[in-house]
Amino acid sequence: MADAERKTRTVVVAGGTGALGKAVSLAFLATGARVIATYLSEQEYDSLASEAHVIGPSGISGIKLDVMDEAAVARFTADTETKYGGIDALVITVGGYAGGKRLWEADLTTFDKMINLNLRAAFVMARAVLPGMIRQKHGAIVNVASKAGYGHSAGASLYAASKAGVMALFDSLAEEAKGYNINVNSVVPSVMDTPANRKAMPKADFSVWPRTEDVAKVILFLCSKEARLVQGAAVPVYGRT
Repeated sequence: MADAERKTRTVVVAGGTGALGKAVSLAFLATGARVIATYLSEQEYDSLASEAHVIGPSGISGIKLDVMDEAAVARFTADTETKYGGIDALVITVGGYAGGKRLWEADLTTFDKMINLNLRAAFVMARAVLPGMIRQKHGAIVNVASKAGYGHSAGASLYAASKAGVMALFDSLAEEAKGYNINVNSVVPSVMDTPANRKAMPKADFSVWPRTEDVAKVILFLCSKEARLVQGAAVPVYGRT
């Protein structure tokens, strides 16, 4: 299918059924895009699909995929490009948090987990879609980083390091990709208003946390034509924290 023939944008949301991923998936669906959400939990995907049908005739589809598995991601990317003619946008909402220990109390298992979830997954996904975006001469990639990536995160040094790494990765990628009409940016949330964060911090003032729906709107903009001049940005979405 030639690029000019594609009427519907194809958007891949890696981790598209989590708290932020679901909000991003639904936001793109509301624009009429075709959304492919990667997931690990069948229950989470069923919940997303149910909400998607409320929006209208749904362009949602999902695939159970370990986004840290290079071979599996390569197969998924090739299949998606063949079926739909290309991938127009990639949003990486995959990630995880581990904290509560000082550096000298942390272990290598936790270090590997943070690097894999927050850095390796983003690298594997971005590297897989970039050749196709280069061929079609357009694309948008947005990664979800964290305010912790700027440091000053006592008790969460491994998480902070992984988020700092992925921010540096995408800043460099933006320089490499700008000659191909591919926009690469990051959003940088603070603590988001999610069920998991409310449970972890029950005494916090939830009203000041950025809502996932509002973060999704920023991501939607960064993947739009209106954001064509925004390249290599790390956009803070801190709410009032």
